[in-house]
Amino acid sequence: MNKYYLGIDLGSTTSKAVIVNESDEIVGRGITNTRANYKVAADIARDEAIYDARFTLLQRKISEGQGENPVVAQYLQDLKGVFKYGQFKRRMDSLELMLVKTVEEFSFDNKADVLVKIKEIIEDIRPLLHHGFIHEDLGSKNQFFRDIVSEKYNAEVEKKGPEFYEKLMLAFDKSINPIENEMVVFDFKELVEESMHYLDEKYQGMATELAANPTVPWANEDNKALVSSYKEVEAEITKYLDMVANEEIYVAKMVGTGYGRALLPFPDDCIKSEILCHAFGAHAIFPNTRTVLDIGGQDTKAIQVDRHGLVTSFHMNDRCAAGCGRYLGYIADEFGLSLNELGPEANKATKETTICSTCTVFAGAEVKELLHNGEERPNILAGLHKAIVQRAMSLIARSGGVRNEFTFTGGVARNQAVLKYVKQMVRDAYGDVTMNIHTDSIFMGALGGAMFARRNISADLPQVAKSNAHAEEVEG
Repeated sequence: MNKYYLGIDLGSTTSKAVIVNESDEIVGRGITNTRANYKVAADIARDEAIYDARFTLLQRKISEGQGENPVVAQYLQDLKGVFKYGQFKRRMDSLELMLVKTVEEFSFDNKADVLVKIKEIIEDIRPLLHHGFIHEDLGSKNQFFRDIVSEKYNAEVEKKGPEFYEKLMLAFDKSINPIENEMVVFDFKELVEESMHYLDEKYQGMATELAANPTVPWANEDNKALVSSYKEVEAEITKYLDMVANEEIYVAKMVGTGYGRALLPFPDDCIKSEILCHAFGAHAIFPNTRTVLDIGGQDTKAIQVDRHGLVTSFHMNDRCAAGCGRYLGYIADEFGLSLNELGPEANKATKETTICSTCTVFAGAEVKELLHNGEERPNILAGLHKAIVQRAMSLIARSGGVRNEFTFTGGVARNQAVLKYVKQMVRDAYGDVTMNIHTDSIFMGALGGAMFARRNISADLPQVAKSNAHAEEVEG
């Protein structure tokens, strides 16, 4: 029996899971937004990592038979995206029932009219979601059920007239939480077969389009090869599907970390500091890393590590969420934007507006005043992003500066405006050092947890750094 090792990073805004095998290879990743129910968030992230691990096993089985094939890789990438649609669709069905139940429990007069509007909204957004997942890779652009459905739902509510607005929004707010906190187990084989059916329709449509117009914009050589030979890939997947779906993903050991780690139902020796795990994960991907910056949802950490990836010193700001993911979420709400839109909007700036407030609440008030005075939104956002990175750079300096290679981890590393200012300020302060920004940056804590589980070693934070962190809290 193959053994696997699981790391779960239960963050304040997102929960991540990583599965590694006995060769330290990442075989599965899972992510979800953190809910009020931390256990459900951890379980969903774990299950997502297990589904992803099955796709990895499927790809390896096919590669054993025919070697590396770009058509297979592209098909499996599409398949994973549509697999998410199958999961999403089932939650969407549950949400529709919950919305109806919620409205029926309301105590107001025009309940029947509100129910009609709810059903109209659902019917209007279903084809939009279907098209987004099947044809526009929506599952990889935005991974969270609440974010995807609320964007589409809110847009439709706006069309229903002001007399329905509050009731429709209240219905959604009361319905979404129980659906998010519902633990649903999906049948892997069933969803894969359903996804293959959707892809069959998609590729047949592409083939028809290509026959009518060989110069359509998407008609590169890779896509032409995929459209002409996807049936062969389907046959290979069908050959191995039962085997992969039934294979036990035996987790020999697991380690939990993150902001909510104390709430994980793990033994004490399976819980580790997120500082240790982010450092260990970053070092696993980039062995020459000696300085790690982690900007998470609730705090920012500047970490120094040795050649083994163990922490030698760190400084962190955990007195409030200013300069972290929560802060960016607050600012996004102030501007009526999604988190994914913040970075691109900030990068449109012609200058960076100076933001004086370091407190989240006061910064919000300052933003409103700046908007009232006619300052452009991109310039304000650029100033806010720059201020976040300036705070982080202060922590890096106090932890010992940037030594050798620098690695940026945490969910905020996906924000392109933050990334721009990090690169700029690190180079300005420390010269042309190697900077590592990885596509898995948000998973580094979970990866470090999985690596600790695989090695079964104990490690702790240095006592001096612990004392410094305590002193900062006292000063705050």
